[in-house]
Amino acid sequence: METDSRSGWQGKGALEDLLRERIRATIETIIEEELEAALGAGRSERVGAMRSGYRHGKRACRLTTSLGATTITMPRARIEDAQGQSREWHSRMIPRYQRRTERVDEAILGVYLSGTNTRRLRGALAPLLRGAPLSKDAVSRLVGRLREDFEAWCQRDLGELKIRYLFLDGWYPRVRIGKKRVRVPVLVTLGVCANGQRMVLDLRLAGGESEQAWLDAVRSLGVRHLGTPVLAVIDGNPGLAAALKMQWPLLATQRCTNHKLWNLLAKAPAHLREELAEDYRRMIYAFSREAVEQARVGFLRKWKLRCKAVSTSFEEAGDELFTFTSFPSSQWKALRTTNALERINEEFRRRTKTQASLPSEEAVLFLLFGLLRSGQVKLHRLIGWQDLISPQMEAA
Repeated sequence: METDSRSGWQGKGALEDLLRERIRATIETIIEEELEAALGAGRSERVGAMRSGYRHGKRACRLTTSLGATTITMPRARIEDAQGQSREWHSRMIPRYQRRTERVDEAILGVYLSGTNTRRLRGALAPLLRGAPLSKDAVSRLVGRLREDFEAWCQRDLGELKIRYLFLDGWYPRVRIGKKRVRVPVLVTLGVCANGQRMVLDLRLAGGESEQAWLDAVRSLGVRHLGTPVLAVIDGNPGLAAALKMQWPLLATQRCTNHKLWNLLAKAPAHLREELAEDYRRMIYAFSREAVEQARVGFLRKWKLRCKAVSTSFEEAGDELFTFTSFPSSQWKALRTTNALERINEEFRRRTKTQASLPSEEAVLFLLFGLLRSGQVKLHRLIGWQDLISPQMEAA
């Protein structure tokens, strides 16, 4: 390695080499502390009956991190339980047979599910892998593990989450099926917990946004002990609305105000659209429930005269366009639209914008799930969550 005598810098990659060495030392320190906690004693420490096992050597372990491959020293030990039975100790920090960190695995899965074969994948991730082996079987195991995790996630119990609000919408990513590129609907359900935290509850592929497809989705939530939510925010799809009423007849529904505005603009002549949007927003974003109602009357009276098609579409939504006014005003911004779901879709589109389409329907769900599981899609608490309405309050 060449050294710059003026600065002491040692060629390209010296900084990364130094960081990898620091990471290796940090990992070994953490594992050593984990082992000491399991044994109840440090190296060569005499603690009598408090000791629950003994060391018996070390072994080299090659681990690929986000800064490349490194070789760490993994201590070995045997642990004794309360019955005096002895077993081999295994680190929880680095499970047995693990050769890559979760972040590296997520990168491998992301590139593979985007439609890249194993040979090209190795080339694309060469700076990350730095010579670490990556076989076709290793990638297959990663995909298989992801599939198992996704299936378990789809069946997990939802009772303890205490879901108050639901946001439901369909999204249409482009997928290659055979030799054709088609759009397939992904039905997405997002829930708001009692503590205000938002989380995705269900992802599923469907033939279309039909009543039966949505009914299967909401029934699966009931089977998983979701309970009865207080409110559902939807885009106005009639099949979804019918499915929700069938599953929860008394559930309050809020039509997305953004979707309705787009519908109204499509009905209006081009020269009236700016005026229409201004009137609509003034009504929807009024500061009080009374002001909203007053603006609603004026909006309908005006647009019955200006454009009959606009007023007819507006009346079609009915009171469900204004359900948000029955909830605390601190939450109006969050409950008026399905924007929470749109942000998830935007993040997914951002990750796949360079691709014309994804290689399979399964890859769509796995990529979405992978982004959620890895924390790359961050969902914050509902605005105004401190004023969340519980089912008991609603009943009262």
